[in-house]
Amino acid sequence: MTQRNIISIVGARPQFVKAAVISKLIQKDKDQRYKETIVHTGQHYDKNMSDNFFEELDIPSPDYHLGIGSGEHGLQTGKMLIAIEKVLMEQKPDIVLVYGDTNSTLAGALAASKLHIPVAHIEAGLRSFGKKMPEEINRVLTDHVSSFLFCPTEISVANLKKEGIKEGVYLTGDVMWDSLFDFQEKIGKSNILKKNGLQEKKYYLITVHRAGNVDNLENFENILSELNEIEQKVVFPLHPRTKKMLTENQYSFSNSAIHFVDPVGYIDMLALEKNALAVLTDSGGVQKEAYFFKVPCITLREETEWLETVESGWNVLAGTDKKKIKEALGFQAGKNNSHQDFYGDGKAGEKILQILKEYVN
Repeated sequence: MTQRNIISIVGARPQFVKAAVISKLIQKDKDQRYKETIVHTGQHYDKNMSDNFFEELDIPSPDYHLGIGSGEHGLQTGKMLIAIEKVLMEQKPDIVLVYGDTNSTLAGALAASKLHIPVAHIEAGLRSFGKKMPEEINRVLTDHVSSFLFCPTEISVANLKKEGIKEGVYLTGDVMWDSLFDFQEKIGKSNILKKNGLQEKKYYLITVHRAGNVDNLENFENILSELNEIEQKVVFPLHPRTKKMLTENQYSFSNSAIHFVDPVGYIDMLALEKNALAVLTDSGGVQKEAYFFKVPCITLREETEWLETVESGWNVLAGTDKKKIKEALGFQAGKNNSHQDFYGDGKAGEKILQILKEYVN
């Protein structure tokens, strides 16, 4: 029996989580007809942002590690495109899986589509409608060259329809939801709170990493200035880009309640989110995880691709305006909102694999 080759292209922290769901299902598949080849572009190359995730999520080591690293968008995406194309020409896969909205996603989708290899986009149809965000450009372009579009929500399906994409569209739910269900027991065993002297619901958690917030000094200073005024304890895991900007600009803080930590593993991060009083973030994934745990979220952006979290009242878009952030902190603290299953039943990965198996038979 000929094995069918499925290539998964990953490069950044959120993609490792999504890919882990599909990878485990392929490994468990009883007929063993499908071989997965994992290609890691190296977009996230810090050990805390990459290697530790593969170990923690029990993902097989990448078959290819391209080692692209950081760089300007054009340079980084171009290097990825060249390197991925070589792998695809060597491997001749039956299908290529790409995840989310990073430069790795776009490079993988372009390389495969130009070689006439079907592309499956997991997390298709998301739109923030902020064209200045590189992630938005990556999403739109990837969707328009994909043959299989696996949508996490009804809104994402509707977005594709508005753009004229109706073929190959599947409402499967969100694979990150699958992961959150799977790791509930491990989250409960995390000792990250004890390690950092934290008490449940007695701290805020903040993550900031997007270029529009970190590289833009005005936006960055607005966020940091508001942090300086928060009386409650604040836990701040530092993304490498954020740490670099803090160091280069020699920022100092008068607020001793701010607790800086290095990037933490997936399980520990989920434990921090679950037990926070509220989360402040510019991350799409963290917004969604906060919703899963029924933790109020303040998004440090003007728009979001996860509209359901805002419409349900669990997420407030504050941008980088100090006044809006302050108001959102007060508004969110004791909020009680309805909670719906927007993102599926935790079986998205199974649905996706079944559809792929019907194609790659």
